[in-house]
Amino acid sequence: MIVKKNISLKSYNTFGIDARAQFLLEIENDEQLSEAYQSSQFRALPKLVLGGGSNILFTKNQRKAILKINIRGIEVLDQKGHEVRVKVGAGEAWHQFVLWCLDHDFGGVENLSLIPGTVGAAPIQNIGAYGVELKDVFESLEAYEIKSGKIRSFNKEQCQFDYRHSFFKGRGKDQFVITSVTFMLTTRPIFNVSYGGIQQMIDEKELELNIRNISASVIHIRQTKLPDPINIGNAGSFFKNPIIEKPLYDALSLIYEDLPHYHVDLGSIKIPAAWLIEQCGWKGKRMDQIGVYERQPLILVNYGEGKGKEILKLSEQIQASIQKKFGIELAREVNVF
Repeated sequence: MIVKKNISLKSYNTFGIDARAQFLLEIENDEQLSEAYQSSQFRALPKLVLGGGSNILFTKNQRKAILKINIRGIEVLDQKGHEVRVKVGAGEAWHQFVLWCLDHDFGGVENLSLIPGTVGAAPIQNIGAYGVELKDVFESLEAYEIKSGKIRSFNKEQCQFDYRHSFFKGRGKDQFVITSVTFMLTTRPIFNVSYGGIQQMIDEKELELNIRNISASVIHIRQTKLPDPINIGNAGSFFKNPIIEKPLYDALSLIYEDLPHYHVDLGSIKIPAAWLIEQCGWKGKRMDQIGVYERQPLILVNYGEGKGKEILKLSEQIQASIQKKFGIELAREVNVF
């Protein structure tokens, strides 16, 4: 286990916030993870588990031990007919895993191309994009239980997946560290191209409908709309799309005839947070070193020397304006520390 002291976290978070950590422990296997929690040197310290740092905002220096999960490995467990079970270490980069699937002609995750972060972080918020969520390809995971020091297995039902939510963001928060995830993939994929302009791009370029071209289309769309954290610090979508009750939707639709929406069930409607933010005039706004991205208002950005506290304050101002204008509570997707 590699231990670093008083280290800058700037290169460990995609916002590029220059907070410092008292300790940073690089974890490469289950034994090192157990050592981080059980050893006398670190047992008493509060801890923060870090994957790719793509869904986190640091607002202060961290007087704790940061556990950087670097557990690697991709293994085909078995293949029955056209179904393939693949076990992946929590420290693998998510997009690299997607590319591995494409190379092996395993379908199921192509719509989730170019999502930042690690495989271990993906189930925590049930990542999703372009009509697909992680739960659609999830079979099980293994996690270190902090209290007992044992590895536990979780199936899909036990993970309690919901929209950008799971057991590990709710009742199980801060009780487990995910060490591996097992996926159920397929050699006979059902293509999902109805969302976000994928079908249009495939038609315009006269592409064959397959997982590689779906992935390439998703990557192109994302790169067109979203800033690369290497160039502009960001954590992707800062807010969740709110789900509102039908009476509120009915009232708002009388005022805003072009109100975009997606029916979740008979009584609930999802409203795009980006539309709400743009209607409140935030799109493209810049305040010195921070701002709202000009092409996608869901994304708050750090232009170089921004502070975490400044970005948090901006997010709270956006939330307040949407509450005032629409009566809708906008929830953060990014974790704040």
